[in-house]
Amino acid sequence: MKTAVLIVGHGSRLPAGNEEVRQFAKRIEAQLPEQLLVETCFLEFESPNIAQGMKACVERGAEKIITIPIMLLQAGHSKIHIPMAIDEAKELYPHVSITYGRPLGIHPSLIDILEYRLAESGFVKDEQDEDTTVLLVARGGSDLDSNSDVYKIARLLSEQIGVRNVEPAFMGVTYPTVDEGIARCEKLGAKKVYMLPYFLFTGILMERMTDWKARYDTEYDMDITLCEYFGYHSLLEKVVIERIEEALAGDVKMNCDTCTYRINASEFVDHHHHHDHDHGHHHHHHDHSHDHAHDHKEVHQ
Repeated sequence: MKTAVLIVGHGSRLPAGNEEVRQFAKRIEAQLPEQLLVETCFLEFESPNIAQGMKACVERGAEKIITIPIMLLQAGHSKIHIPMAIDEAKELYPHVSITYGRPLGIHPSLIDILEYRLAESGFVKDEQDEDTTVLLVARGGSDLDSNSDVYKIARLLSEQIGVRNVEPAFMGVTYPTVDEGIARCEKLGAKKVYMLPYFLFTGILMERMTDWKARYDTEYDMDITLCEYFGYHSLLEKVVIERIEEALAGDVKMNCDTCTYRINASEFVDHHHHHDHDHGHHHHHHDHSHDHAHDHKEVHQ
């Protein structure tokens, strides 16, 4: 049975960002068993798109396709857009088994990469003064899981590097903005600020951050350093390989605890006296090894 791994990158308006995804996929392919077919596709701004990626896998004879999102956090793309594309592919290719891996998520190795990116920018662990602050900059979106995960990552990083003030900020859509984040660093008495991007590859946002950093240098009397994004870090490759192996083994664990489909606020109010209902929410994740309609009593007590 021929199995394909379909790597899904986000896609960027910046060609260099898309090229980084392709090169990264090649590095991953070199570490996988030779009999696995590997294809790369993109969610937006670049082709091939997911439908074209699926088609390429099928044309190469794949009877099983494992879809692996190269995305840091669970959000609309990983919860809605990719599953919808998978559903469409299942209708087109009923003879092909299509499964779905999970986003990279909150992983100890990713915290290690952040620490490494700080260190290469001159950060020395355990030698920092109280006035050192890390501004952790993520993309930001409308997904509650994704935005709150950034706060968890900030806390994990803070504990790991021994810096009390690791301030989350977002490039767009949600608060605090990067402007608000840098102002907060100053209010906290920061003299040294490390702007630390929570991005996989380069893109428009990374270019924008470089411009903002230059502006902050003129506006603030603080020493500001812009760190590198994740890029081709061997630990990043390790996490992706782990996600692929997990999907190959059919052992994909989705985190549904904070899923908006599971705990809808109005349902929560309407039903919190009745413990025997089934939310009946639909994730599109047909192949997952657990059943979402399990007993939700623990949520409501």
